[in-house]
Order: sequence, then C-alpha cells, then structure tokens
Amino acid sequence: MELGNPIDFNGRVAIVTGGTQGIGAVIAEAFLAAGAEVMVCARTTPAALPSSGGRHAAFHPTDVRDPAAAARLVAATAEEFGRLDILVNNAGGSPDADAATVSPRFVEKVVALNLLAPFYVAQAANLAMREQPEGGCVINIGSVSAHAPQPGTAAYSAAKAGLLGLTRALALEWAPKVRVNHITAGLIRTASAAELYGEDSGATVAGIVPMRRLAVPADVAHACLWLAGPHSSYVNGADLAVHGGGEIPARDLARRNTGPAPFSST
Repeated sequence: MELGNPIDFNGRVAIVTGGTQGIGAVIAEAFLAAGAEVMVCARTTPAALPSSGGRHAAFHPTDVRDPAAAARLVAATAEEFGRLDILVNNAGGSPDADAATVSPRFVEKVVALNLLAPFYVAQAANLAMREQPEGGCVINIGSVSAHAPQPGTAAYSAAKAGLLGLTRALALEWAPKVRVNHITAGLIRTASAAELYGEDSGATVAGIVPMRRLAVPADVAHACLWLAGPHSSYVNGADLAVHGGGEIPARDLARRNTGPAPFSST
C-alpha cells in the first residue's frame, strides 16, 4: 500500500470549530499550510482570520451548541467547497467553579459547549462525509481533565469524560466511512498562560510535566494533521495523548523537595 505524503491535504476540506483564536486558529493554519481549504466558526466575527502562505480560512458565524446552527455550518462548508473531509471539534473550555455552589445554568452551558456541541457538529458532518467515496474523519479535542479532574472543574471534567466516551461510541457506529478519534490535550502555553498558570506563564508548572515544558498549540495541530492523514488510516476510536507524559505524581515531587524518605519496616 502506498502511504502518500502525510502532510499533503490539497483538495481536502476541514472545519475547525472555535478556529478563530488560540489553539483552534493554529490548527486551522496548520491545515491551510498543508494545502486544505478550511472553514472556521465562532459566535462573533473575528478581526482577522487564520492564514498561511497567503491563503485564508473561510468563516461562518455559528453557535455550535445549537443543532440547527451546527447543521448550517456543515451545509455552508459543503456549498462553498463542494465537500467535507475533516472536522476538528476544538471549541470548548470553562472557568473554574465550586461544584457545591455552581448554578444549574452554568453546568448546562459547560456541558452544552464541551459535549453536546461536538455531538451536534459531528452528526451533521457524518451525513456529508458518508456520501463521499473517501469518507472522512472527526477529531475531538479533549482534555487531561477527563482522566484526572482538578478542583473547580467538576462540570468540565464530566463533559470531557463524556466526549471521550462519545468518540469511542461514534467510532463504532460510523466506521469504516468515517473515523472518529480523540486527542487528550495537556497543559498548553497560550496567550492566556499567565492567567492560567501564573505570572511566569507556566515555567514553574512545566516542572510537573515529564517533558519539562508546556505544550504549544502547534503540538496539538500536528497531532490533528497525523490523525487526518493517510498514515493513520486504520486509527479509529483512539485517544491520542498530547500531554508530555502527563503529570509527575505528587509523591515523587515531594521526594525531590525533601529528599528520600527514611526507611520504615512498618
């Protein structure tokens, strides 16, 4: 079997939700650089669109939490470019909140954005992809919170755990025409890193990651290119960890700070 060029996406079309800023914009730029046509979406029109080599992403205003709006996004993409090959469900996120006092409305909004919205867009994308001889692929951007929740992330962690389960379920139902995979993203250095990780923009936090650095958005983008490319044609229902090895266990960090624990026979 001829493998082909893993970064040649000429003639292919991708949607990147939340693709106007942050990690999503870098994912969109990576697909543009590889030759794909890219549609990005957000609720509001951005000041500038992702671009690479003089080529720009198209934009469709969309609230992906609305099933009808999700369907319109896919329809608009197919109408403009004639097909749809790749969906990257990147839109998501949540501020921290105390689970004991958080409002039902907050929980509903977090679950809608991080679990229901990817489901809605994937449903619409599948309808288009399954009619194409080449099928297509869906990539869901998840979080380490699905595996290891932190305080203040109850609704977010639950939604992201649901997204991982959804990925595996859809991979069973939609193969072989449409592959569905998941990326577990770890700590990522973004423009808001100082707000998230401290005034040193994550330099201290990087010490708990085995790779000794935070991820950058390009790390996630490159994983998307691989999952959407020919070298992953048999990868379906996978959870690709892009987290630098996770986090060093607290007991090992404590040992580094205090030295080896005294021997005990009890």
